[in-house]
Amino acid sequence: MAGTMLAGVALPGARAADAAPGPTLVFTAIPDGDETRLVERFGKVAAYLQARLGVPVRYVPVKSYPAAVTSFVNGGVQLAWFGGVTGVQARAKVPGSRAIAQGAEDTAFRSLMIANRGTGLEPAPDLQPAIAGRTFTFGARTSTSGRVMPEYELRKAFGGRAPEQVFARVGFSGDHSRTIQLVQSGAYDLGVVDPSVWDLDRKAGRVDPSKVSVIWRSPPFPDYQWTMRGDVDATFGPGFTRKVADTLVGIDDPAILAPFGRSRFVPADNAEYAPVEVVAKAAGLLD
Repeated sequence: MAGTMLAGVALPGARAADAAPGPTLVFTAIPDGDETRLVERFGKVAAYLQARLGVPVRYVPVKSYPAAVTSFVNGGVQLAWFGGVTGVQARAKVPGSRAIAQGAEDTAFRSLMIANRGTGLEPAPDLQPAIAGRTFTFGARTSTSGRVMPEYELRKAFGGRAPEQVFARVGFSGDHSRTIQLVQSGAYDLGVVDPSVWDLDRKAGRVDPSKVSVIWRSPPFPDYQWTMRGDVDATFGPGFTRKVADTLVGIDDPAILAPFGRSRFVPADNAEYAPVEVVAKAAGLLD
């Protein structure tokens, strides 16, 4: 665990004294975008959960997708906001862990391929042959929408060839916001990103449409979800997992939902992520 976590984030508008004494519910999230935005997003969730669950709640940031999975597996956190692949990885290593809620948009998520305007590439319904030979960046190596699912589609479109065989150079930016900036600057011709991060960055004025644009949308797949460890009820009492799930699904405050790029949260279960599990296993991402 050492070195994987930063200090917990203080809750805006909530004090530790507001929650009953007892164990603290600690959660984390994959670092899929701008760090300041993540702290704002999950600080609000922590305050909301603490006020309604009656227990102390703390959000702990991590530096990478693998660190989020490690923290969950080692028991440093009991709850996590995972992508499709990281959720499958974590649940495979922690018996009884469950996907309990997801964004309404996550039931049929997509990857976006973006291109620097200098390439001259235009939007197309399929992966066009003209992308071959360009420079290309994924996001994080285990990102569902930023690497795993788009790589699966790329291999299908190019006769099973690996991305390194299709593109002149392949990189890994680490997160979606960074991918957008790298393609916008011309450091890479192409990249794949999460549409919710694309929309949030665009609304924040971080996307210059004269320099970067969307040229392809992937087929849909299940993605982000809240996953809870299977031993939580033993710590917090019978029915606690259900209470957390119901509390997340009950969020209707736009100030909490907007930073996620989600309209609401809906129930989730492990079986919904079977398609991601199949692709992740084929890609060698499951032990």
